[in-house]
Amino acid sequence: MPDLEQWPTGRLLTTAARLVEHAWNERLVNLGVTHAGVIALGVLEGQGPMTQASLAQIVRVQAQTMGKTLSRLETRGHVSRTRNDLDRRSHMVSITDAGLGVLAQSKDIERTLVTGEGLISDELRDHLQSVIRELGAPRWATTVPTASGTDGPLPSNN
Repeated sequence: MPDLEQWPTGRLLTTAARLVEHAWNERLVNLGVTHAGVIALGVLEGQGPMTQASLAQIVRVQAQTMGKTLSRLETRGHVSRTRNDLDRRSHMVSITDAGLGVLAQSKDIERTLVTGEGLISDELRDHLQSVIRELGAPRWATTVPTASGTDGPLPSNN
C-alpha cells in the first residue's frame, strides 16, 4: 500500500472518487447501467423530458458523451427519444418505466456502497460541494437552455 500520508489532497480526492465509481459500476453491471447512466436517469426522473444537450449541460458533460450514454440506455429500454416538436433537429429524452425500476435499484446500491460514519457525514458532503462549486464555477454556465429555448437556472443536485 502506498504511503497515503505523503499524498497531496488532490490525489487523495481523485483516487477516492475513482475507487467509489469503480465499486459502484461493479455493482451496477448486473442492472445493465453505468454510473453515468444512473446520473442521467436521475436527472430525467427529477426534471422530466429534455433534450440531449440540456441533459448534458445539467450533468456537466459534453453532448457527444451524453449521446453515448443515452444510446446504451435506449438499447436497454431505460430511456426513449422522440423528435422535439419545438426543434425538429433535436430529440426529447424521457425515462421509461424500465428506467425508473433500474434507478430505484441503483439507489439501493448507492445507499450501501460507502459505509462508515465519516464517509457519509454532512461535513464531508459540505466540503465536497465546496470543492465542486469553487473549481466548477469557471467551467460551467449558470443557466441551462430548456426545451422551449429559454434559459433556466441550473438545478441543485443533492
